[in-house]
Amino acid sequence: MGQVNGRTAPGGGLLLPYKDIWPRIDDSAFIAPGAVLIGDIVVGPRASIWYNCVLRADVNRIVVGEGSNIQDGTVVHVDSDFPTLIARFVLIGHMAMIHGTTMEEGSFLGLKACVMDGCVVESGAMVAAGAVVPPNRRIAKGQLWAGVPAKHIRDLKPEEIFDLKDAPRRYESYAKLHKDFVYKS
Repeated sequence: MGQVNGRTAPGGGLLLPYKDIWPRIDDSAFIAPGAVLIGDIVVGPRASIWYNCVLRADVNRIVVGEGSNIQDGTVVHVDSDFPTLIARFVLIGHMAMIHGTTMEEGSFLGLKACVMDGCVVESGAMVAAGAVVPPNRRIAKGQLWAGVPAKHIRDLKPEEIFDLKDAPRRYESYAKLHKDFVYKS
């Protein structure tokens, strides 16, 4: 076994190439120690990828938009037919599984939720904690999906929609605090 020739991301995570393609990380992003990003990945301004996440873009690409956050222990992968596209200000809960999915601006994926190839979570939509969304489903704006397999449970309340817009900005401030702490340590 050879030595791993990786690079350190802003915040301390590990960046690795795949077929000579390296992750591209905005300087203002936070990649926590223990996170591993492999291959054709773009991470936008003020996005955060938290402790022990794995993003592997080997057979397609991953994009993480401005101000989005991917919380601890999440796995993000792709399919040869489906990239994973995470737009701006998306909130992804701890230990989620995202595979070949599009998360539109301001959408939310709950703790331990799973979305599969070809899914689209529209702006202002929510997938509940523990839900498993089968391939090729579209979660419409303002809807809450839950269960195994996930289905439309109800429409979101106005206060829930507000929180979807506010929470990613809170995570930006948390990421800045963690990034400052990591660099000072």
